[in-house]
Amino acid sequence: MSDLRTLYPPIEPFETGMLDVGNGHCIYWERVGTKGGKPAVFLHGGPGGGIVPAHRSLFDPSRYEVVLFDQRGCGRSTPYAALEHNTTWDLVADIERLREAFGFDTWQVFGGSWGSTLALAYAETHPERVSELILRGVYTLTQAELDWYYRFGVSEMFPDKWERFLEPLKTPEQRADPVTAYRALLTGADEAVRREAARAWSSWEGETITLLPDAGYSTSFSDGHFALAFARIENHYFFHKAWLRERQLLDDAHRLRGIPGVIVHGRYDMPCPARYAWELAKIWTDAEFHLIEGAGHAFSEPGILDRLIRATDTFAR
Repeated sequence: MSDLRTLYPPIEPFETGMLDVGNGHCIYWERVGTKGGKPAVFLHGGPGGGIVPAHRSLFDPSRYEVVLFDQRGCGRSTPYAALEHNTTWDLVADIERLREAFGFDTWQVFGGSWGSTLALAYAETHPERVSELILRGVYTLTQAELDWYYRFGVSEMFPDKWERFLEPLKTPEQRADPVTAYRALLTGADEAVRREAARAWSSWEGETITLLPDAGYSTSFSDGHFALAFARIENHYFFHKAWLRERQLLDDAHRLRGIPGVIVHGRYDMPCPARYAWELAKIWTDAEFHLIEGAGHAFSEPGILDRLIRATDTFAR
């Protein structure tokens, strides 16, 4: 195990700011690494997850200039937990605003989990702006993927945690369609109900995304402040199927032709079944595909992290 690559040492941004993207939204951004280095943008998960300091350390700071930002409504972006004017295509436009603001002609796009969904949407819309594409925990947001995580599939692996997830849903009708039922709770007028629902929704994800024991995700995801934005925004996106037509990201993957890339996916990824990463790799043949044995979903799992660091190092050269 000693030869596995790990994160670069912690690093602080050399510049931070807020970008007004219209309709009342301002997004927090930061730049890390070496100004004038190889440009890259990091897209966090969720939706609604926000960036954390460890994300900065996925890149060699001596060779990269990396832009990280909190997507609309989460992290340090404002207004917090807001759903209005918060769609996939708003976020794709925000990525372009950031690229133009910093004067990059092209940049590497790195996204994991929901970040892979957003990275695919961006790259298929603006392929000429993407120098390389690194995807971890591929999620193409088909109805089958949503049903696997929120109806029947992962519930069979984690019946105890699934039971806790269903606790706020009181009727058989609600439990038959948790995404719709949770939307009513998370957007209702009762603040206490919203917060209880947010913790239950977020805890389900925090407790099923990794095979690592005591990884800390369960605790961090159940934090009330984090959970409110995470649950409201993620549910909002999933209720609307991310404003994508069914199979859009797979059907349009031919637009990635010519973009070099790497796909890293855990064999036992619970939120994101491996078959969709496999299918993407068969369409997008410019990408290396790594299916990591003994790994789940989280970027911090050793085999996954090793491949991600090797990918950013390879493209830096």
